[in-house]
Amino acid sequence: MILITNDDGITAPGIKALVEAAAGFDEIMVVAPDSPQSAKGHAITINAPLYIRKSKQFEGINAYECSGTPADCVKLAKNVLAKDKKIKLCISGINHGSNASINIIYSGTMSAAMEASLEGIPAIGFSLLDYNFDADFSAAKEYARLIIGTLLNHESYGASLLNVNIPALPLADIKGIKICRQGKGVWEENFQENKDPRGQSYYWLTGTFKSHEANHNDLHVDINALDHGYVSIVPSHHDLTQYEHLSHFSMLENQKP
Repeated sequence: MILITNDDGITAPGIKALVEAAAGFDEIMVVAPDSPQSAKGHAITINAPLYIRKSKQFEGINAYECSGTPADCVKLAKNVLAKDKKIKLCISGINHGSNASINIIYSGTMSAAMEASLEGIPAIGFSLLDYNFDADFSAAKEYARLIIGTLLNHESYGASLLNVNIPALPLADIKGIKICRQGKGVWEENFQENKDPRGQSYYWLTGTFKSHEANHNDLHVDINALDHGYVSIVPSHHDLTQYEHLSHFSMLENQKP
């Protein structure tokens, strides 16, 4: 079985495109939030009940909308809705907007895929570099179908986690796929202050992404590959240990106050 989820909500056009991309490979189950959950990261619900409702959003497909976060959706799918079935693959998206570089940290799309990976389920997060609700998902759907089919035919890769980003270009203009590392960069943030009708100040977060890559022509860096018209695939994981720095802190080993 293929589990499909997202963070933009069960009615988002991106998840419809992903369902169409996965059609015919295996049985599909959709479990997605009942409202947009963008930038929720790996949040889970522990102080409120979770509700699941059957959805008729996708004809002929077992679909459910969940009151929780993207990670909640995966947990409920594995432990409740599909507890007696083997989930061969979890796919999340297709997200509106980039999840390349540091965006993976904030992404609900990628956190849903990461939750599946933590459970030993191979997972892929798909994102299209277009934030518009009426974005054209046709090229993204074709690449999603190609990647899904290829991975299902090569199951020896194990419980991997792939972060796939697709440029907002017509299919004919996309140059192909690059296997990349995560690009270095940060969001330069700005909080716009305004007043509500009662005169109370509120703040709206905006910002621009700033690349910290020295070589913008290295096409095996996700943000560079996307800028040059390629689909980027970053094999990712949830071990945040900075292994190369372990020895830097040897002076603290076995210390006591």
